[in-house]
Amino acid sequence: YPEADVHLIQGFNRLSRINAHQQPLVMPITNPRLFQYPYIYSVEPGFLVWTDEEVARLREYLLRGGTYMADDYHGGFEWNHWVEQIKRVLPERQIVDLPIEHPIFHTVFDIPDKLQVPGAQYLRSGRMWEKDYETGHIPYYRAILDDDGRPMVLISHNMDWGDAWEWADVPEYEERFTTRAYRLEINYIVFTMTH
Repeated sequence: YPEADVHLIQGFNRLSRINAHQQPLVMPITNPRLFQYPYIYSVEPGFLVWTDEEVARLREYLLRGGTYMADDYHGGFEWNHWVEQIKRVLPERQIVDLPIEHPIFHTVFDIPDKLQVPGAQYLRSGRMWEKDYETGHIPYYRAILDDDGRPMVLISHNMDWGDAWEWADVPEYEERFTTRAYRLEINYIVFTMTH
């Protein structure tokens, strides 16, 4: 932080017709201004623990039309921990896989497949996955939807889109990953703003 956020803002302003904030904004869920922002993003949620106050606040935010994006957590342990936390927020909702035919993948850019976008560790290890090969080598594009099919929670598990934005200027980090991460996030934001 804040390189990934700055690069995403620049890419979003350049590649879409939506004029995003020029500076990243970090805000706790309990901030009174939360409801002014229809889309929030978190990184590394695989170890987060929400307080009861944060659970109630995030639930209200999502039920009132906000969207929460969870990115950069890997393997079975982090997944199970995060599911336990998000189930405190939306216990009545199921996590579903988003098929590549879902319109979120075809809103601004046509996404042809579910490419695994690796984190910066890829530069050192050459591995697409970070933790727990058995469950970590599969990229998961998932969501929690409301009754009308609107994404309340968007999930990129076993990937690190934030690193793809952060490392966009590093020649060793492959352009195909950065390009895909920009296109995915622009699609996700535009879709949630228009549906």
